[in-house]
Amino acid sequence: MSTSRRFWVVSLLVVLLVAGVASYYASSHPDGLEYVAEKTGFIDSADEEPVTIGSPFEDYGTAGVENGRLSGGIAGVAGVVLTLLIGGGLFWVLRRRGGSADDVASAEPSASTDAASTDAASTDAASTDAD
Repeated sequence: MSTSRRFWVVSLLVVLLVAGVASYYASSHPDGLEYVAEKTGFIDSADEEPVTIGSPFEDYGTAGVENGRLSGGIAGVAGVVLTLLIGGGLFWVLRRRGGSADDVASAEPSASTDAASTDAASTDAASTDAD
């Protein structure tokens, strides 16, 4: 396994571990706005139901998992995986298609073109000085 691939695999494992374990120790009041609304008494004034009603990850947990900490850990890992899949999918769709390193190199000005333009500029400067 190449060093680059090993780096990405280890990084993914660390991120998944942190998502699963850190959410185990997360606050029981993760949504600050909702918590403040409950404390100040205006939580019931909301007209609409939250968008997350019926979601498998409603309220930072996993539907069907009774243990709150395990439920949060699963939701954290699922969130990381979904984010990577969506981000990776967008990257894959939006990346430059059919390009190679040779295409990029041919699009950049070559050293001989730079040298020719530098020589032309110095010739122009010399003829201006002579006048």
